[in-house]
Amino acid sequence: MSSQGTGPRVRLNRDRVLQAAVTLADRMGIGPLSMRRLAQELDVVPMALYKHVANKDELLDGMIDVIITEIDPPAAGLGWKDVVRGRILSARRVLQRHQWARQVLETRTNKTPGVLAYMDSFIGMFLDGGFSVDLTHHVMHAVGSRMWGFTQELFDEPADHNDAGAVDADDTARQAMFQEMAARYPNVLTIAMASAHDPAGVVGQGCDDQFEFEFALDLLLDGIDRLHAQGWTSARA
Repeated sequence: MSSQGTGPRVRLNRDRVLQAAVTLADRMGIGPLSMRRLAQELDVVPMALYKHVANKDELLDGMIDVIITEIDPPAAGLGWKDVVRGRILSARRVLQRHQWARQVLETRTNKTPGVLAYMDSFIGMFLDGGFSVDLTHHVMHAVGSRMWGFTQELFDEPADHNDAGAVDADDTARQAMFQEMAARYPNVLTIAMASAHDPAGVVGQGCDDQFEFEFALDLLLDGIDRLHAQGWTSARA
C-alpha cells in the first residue's frame, strides 16, 4: 500500500521517473528540482529513484530525451528549406512549453541517444535535400543552437520577474543609465531601443522574440540555399 493508504503503489520505471521530472520542472523550474523533491512527488524514498537514474546529471539527460520526442518529425513532400524551417520552429515551440530546457541544453555535454537521434535526423534533412557532406558540415556549424529553437540574442538580459516593485523603484536610475549610454555608446542604444513590438520580449526591451528569431532563421536559410544552388564547397572558399 502507498504511504497515504490510497491504494497500491504504481510500479516505478525509468519512463515514469523522467516524465514526472519533466512535469515537476515545468511547474517549479529546474533550480529546485532534486532527487529528493522528485521522490516526494512520486511518493517514494529517494533511493528508489537510483534504480532508474544514477544521479541528477543522468536525470537531466533523460528529461531532454523526453522532450525531444515532442519535436515534430521532418515533414513529407516539402522542399528542404520548408522542412528545416518547420522542424526548427517545432523545436522552438517545445522549448517554450518547457522553459527550463534551454538552460539544461546549454549545460549538457553528454550526447544522449535522444540528442544523437535528433542531430542525425536534422543532418539528414540536408543530405536528403541534395546537400554535399562538405556543405552540410558547415551548415551545422552555422545553425548551431538554432536547431533546438533558440539562440543567444544580442540584447538578451536577465530579468527578475518576481521583483516588479524594484523595477519601478529603479526607474530613475534606469533613465540615468540610458542618458549615460546615449553619451558614451549612442549606436548601441539606438539599436537596443529601436523596436517596439512586444513589451514582454526578452531579445531587447520591446522586441518581438518570435519575429526576430524567424527573421534571422530566414536570412540564414536563404544564404544556405544560395550556397547550395552554387555548388559551394569549402575547397573553393
